[in-house]
Order: sequence, then structure tokens, then C-alpha cells
Amino acid sequence: MSIKTIKQLQQGLADGAFSSVEITRDYLDKIAARNDNINAFITVTDEQAMAQAAAADAQIAAGTACALTGIPLAHKDIFCTDGVLTTCGSRMLENFKAPYNANVIEQFNAENAVMLGKTNMDEFAMGSSNESSFYGPVKNPWALDSVPGGSSGGSAAAIAAGMTPAATGTDTGGSIRQPAAFCGVTGLKPTYGRVSRYGMIAYASSLDQGGPMAHTAEDCAILLQAMAGFDQRDSTSMQRDVPDYSATLKQDLSGLKIGLPKEYFAEGLNSDVAQCIDDAMAEYKKLGAEVKEVSLPNSKIAIPAYYVVAMAECSSNLSRFDGVRFGHRCDDPKDLEDLYKRSRGEGFGDEVKRRILIGAYALSAGYYDAFYLKAQKLRRLISQDFAQAFDEVDIIAGPTTPEVAFKTGEKTADPISMYLQDIYTISVNLAGLPGMSVPAGFVDGKPVGLQLIGNYFEESRLLNAAHQFQQATDWHLQQAEVK
Repeated sequence: MSIKTIKQLQQGLADGAFSSVEITRDYLDKIAARNDNINAFITVTDEQAMAQAAAADAQIAAGTACALTGIPLAHKDIFCTDGVLTTCGSRMLENFKAPYNANVIEQFNAENAVMLGKTNMDEFAMGSSNESSFYGPVKNPWALDSVPGGSSGGSAAAIAAGMTPAATGTDTGGSIRQPAAFCGVTGLKPTYGRVSRYGMIAYASSLDQGGPMAHTAEDCAILLQAMAGFDQRDSTSMQRDVPDYSATLKQDLSGLKIGLPKEYFAEGLNSDVAQCIDDAMAEYKKLGAEVKEVSLPNSKIAIPAYYVVAMAECSSNLSRFDGVRFGHRCDDPKDLEDLYKRSRGEGFGDEVKRRILIGAYALSAGYYDAFYLKAQKLRRLISQDFAQAFDEVDIIAGPTTPEVAFKTGEKTADPISMYLQDIYTISVNLAGLPGMSVPAGFVDGKPVGLQLIGNYFEESRLLNAAHQFQQATDWHLQQAEVK
């Protein structure tokens, strides 16, 4: 079976062209054939998937199916899944089987979707290349010597390699959008609070947000429909109605005002990537949209502000992994201090340790005001920039990343260079806005992502703009040749 979208799978199941058991078996066979090469999955849930597929077929036959009944999906290994390994790509949790489901998993289970397995990721979602995973780096299906992006690189690579039609991801500073761009798929980071974080293991609590990844904006709309909604178990979940995200996909774009931040087209942006974005804007003009320049003057401070906030919050969140309650425990500790030191030293990788140390320093006495408090003030300025821009335009567009996927190992010795890969995505998380990446071309045979940013809770507008672009182009339909 060739790669199909969720929409096509829904239609095929409804028409009886194939069963959920048949398509689930096909995807599991592709995982078995390709995962050793790509390393996109940490855990494959073969037996569970086939049982869910058989149950889904019975519901379809009985006429009691939901929108996602029988649709195979993969989940980033940061979402707790009852009785299934949930590792966060870390040795610290290599044996952890969650005793409950994350809200996102519950939502998909309620729709009777099929779980194929859990995808590889940067350790505790800390990375932009999927090289920090305890389970080894993920390869980009478009260029096996290159990274797929991170931290949701396993999900993006699995979709691009045809091992799943869609997957969940999480985005703290671009971790859905950047790998979506590198792997030529569509990824959506919703407004902060739109999708419950309950059961999603925390990296930086004020920034993390779960979202969908798929081939098309239409598929992302279908997935977000299941994921979004209020959850009283999550204090950051927003209590507001969930619109029908698919209902507005076909609206024409006449009069849509798109803003291009001049700061996104300055030094550091690959000229060929910039040309792809220019070509995308030309397409939008043909669709009836107006394109104008806007300014986000504080975007230059996003990187330092983000890495102070994110690292401070990660140092707090990861303090629970101490070898006492759960997680990796060292052998034969001589005392409590030795237990703490060796368990954490052995359980965490280098990038996680780096971020914990920097975060602890930023929160320490005498430095809290100088670093963390100042970063939060800068965060307010970044949010105000977006608010002023949205007074002039409906959505903001630009490159998702400054370059296409780089070679594996190319930036591991230079953390700052790695952090700069998220320069266009980080501001969106600091402001809590929705953003998405859609395929918009190729440079040197590698995909380019177009980033679209919306105002708060305007995912429908973003999905509409992305869908109309995808109706006029075929970048999202290109397939990597994976054996």
C-alpha cells in the first residue's frame, strides 16, 4: 500500500476498500522493514495494535465508528501510555512502564485509533537534531547522513518514511515544527493550553505543548480535533470551546493579510531557503492573500531568553529523577548522596546535564533576578511584538529553519550553533502562540519548511491557510525513497 493520508484512510475504511487490520499490518510490516535503518521507533506495539485494529473493524461494521476509528498512529515517547514503555529517550526511564495514559492518549483511545508504537526523540525533548537519545540518533529519510530535527524527530521521520500516516509530537521551542520542516511533513504546535499536558512528561512547563504531525494540514485538523479540549487535571488547560477545525479548511484566502517579519530574512538565513519562502508568498498572492512586511524587533533576544527560561524550568522538573522514587538507580550506593549523584550522573545524557546545570545556576541565590526574572521580562516584550504585528496582519509567515537538515554529528560539538536552528520557532513558544510548518520546496534534495504563525486560538485560520497552499502545491505529496 502506498503512503496515504488520514483522510484517504478514513474514506477507504468507510467504503470497505480495506480493513483496519489490513492497513495496520501493512504499517507494522513497513516498520519492521525500515526501522533498523531509520531508528524512528523505540517501542513497537505489534500485538496491541492488531488487537485494537480488530476491535475497530468490529465497530466500523456495527456502524459505531468515530472519526479516527481504525486509523494507525504513532506517539512520541514522552506521552505516558498505560503498561507500555515511556522512556523520553533517556536511560533514566529505560524500564519505566507508565501506570496510566496521558490525556492525549486517552483522547485517541476514545476515538478507537490504533497505536503502532512510541517514537524516538531527543532525551527529555532537549535537542534540535534527535542525536541526544539514549537509543541512538534518528536518520532523516530524505538523506540518511542527515538529522531529522528534534526533539520530535522520530515522529517526523516515521511519517516521512511511510511507517505511519501520522504521529503526535511536542513542541517546547520548535520541536514539532523544526523536524516537520527537515522531514518534509506538516506539523502544528497549538496555542499553549489548547491541548492538555496531563501525562506528557515535562521539560519546560510554561512552554511545552503537544500537537499533531502528518502529511497534510487537513490531517492535522482531524488530529487536533481529537487532541484539543479542556482537562481539569491540567492547571494550564484552557476552558473554551473546540471549533470544528475541518469546517473552515476550504475557505478562500481573498483578503488574508500575511506578515513577513523583516528580522527573519536577515543574516543567517540560507539564500535558497529564503527563495523557497519567496516562492510560497507568490503562491499566496495568487490565492488572493496580501503580503506585507512587519517587524518583530525583539526576536533577536528570543534565543537567550528562551534558554534561560527553559533550562530553569527543566532543572526544576527533572529534580524528581533522583533514583529513589522512580527512574534509573545506580548499583550499590554507599549513602544517600552517592545514590543521588551516581543515579543522575548515569541516567542523564550530556545535553540534559548541561541544561540542568545552567538552569540551576540561573535560579540560584543572587542570580535569579539577573537571569530568570530578566528573561521573563524579555518574554513579555516578545509577546508584545506579536500583538502589535497582529494588529496589522492575520497571520505571520517565514522560514521554519534557517537551513535544511544538517549532517549527523555536524553540530554536536557546538551547542550554540545547534540552538540557533530554532531561532525562528522559539518566539512562538515564549508568546504561547500557535504555529505550524508546511512543506514548501527543496534545497539540495532536502525539504524546506514554511512557518505560519497565528494569533491565540486561531488554529483554524492557520489550518485553512496551510490547506489552501497545499491544494495549490504538491510539496507535501513528495515521498522520500526508503527501502
